[in-house]
Amino acid sequence: MTARRPLFVRFALFVLLIVCAGALLGGCATTNVSLQEVREFADQSAKLGAYAELSTRFRDTYAREQLYLSPAAERIGKETDLKRRAVYDDFQSAQKAVVLYMQTLSLLAGDARYDLTDRLDDLGNGLKANAETGLEQKHVIAYTGLTRLLTRVIASGYQGRSVETMVRDGDRDLQTLLDAMLTLTRFYAKTNDNEKKTILGIFDIEIPFATRPQDRMLVTLAKVHYLNKSAEYKILDKRYELAVQGLTKVSLGHQKLREHLADLHGGEIRTILASYVRDLQTIRGGLGATP
Repeated sequence: MTARRPLFVRFALFVLLIVCAGALLGGCATTNVSLQEVREFADQSAKLGAYAELSTRFRDTYAREQLYLSPAAERIGKETDLKRRAVYDDFQSAQKAVVLYMQTLSLLAGDARYDLTDRLDDLGNGLKANAETGLEQKHVIAYTGLTRLLTRVIASGYQGRSVETMVRDGDRDLQTLLDAMLTLTRFYAKTNDNEKKTILGIFDIEIPFATRPQDRMLVTLAKVHYLNKSAEYKILDKRYELAVQGLTKVSLGHQKLREHLADLHGGEIRTILASYVRDLQTIRGGLGATP
């Protein structure tokens, strides 16, 4: 017959079992807590204000060009203005979906819980393929896929959802939608370049012909205006470049998350994400310059 263990030994084993079970359950409940670098990367990625600003600038191109256009050019400008305003909301929808995805990812990587349900109503009507801007059907499909994922996750109260499953389920559509935003940002830059040529070109043509003495003050004012506009466009050229860099960093950072899903607490991915966070902060600082 096996000897019975002393009472204090059995009591100690019982306490140990309770402690172990508590630790195990606590570990399960906090699997996604304290992913600080993931949360910081998602927070920085959600701050895509430059894209929204450049979208608005694209929409308002005609308002800036109007004073410099000939009557014939103004008619074309009005028609183009209507087209820009018709697609503006679509272009904003891409950003709203990416921002909400990053906000959701940040929430899952932390220990706080707050409701993002009201943000679902602000996503917009979606994207439409547009040959002129470079938007393709794959971008439209990606928008639909990402918004469905967000609706499912947020409406369920994040039940059964972790950083790992969110990144795994969302990466493909997110990458495609970021590609759409990069495509549009480059299109905005091209539109801005055309605007620059239109406005500065008028001064390049007209100033050399203003040679009468009585035109001296007018020419001086025109040259000052020309220099101010030139400086403005130089800053804007840099802003488009930084916006592309920022979107690219977001894409690469999320790709690294996807590659390291099995070890999100590991030193390698934490170091990588910390580097992307610093880069995004630097880019946002550069975008802070006022044109």
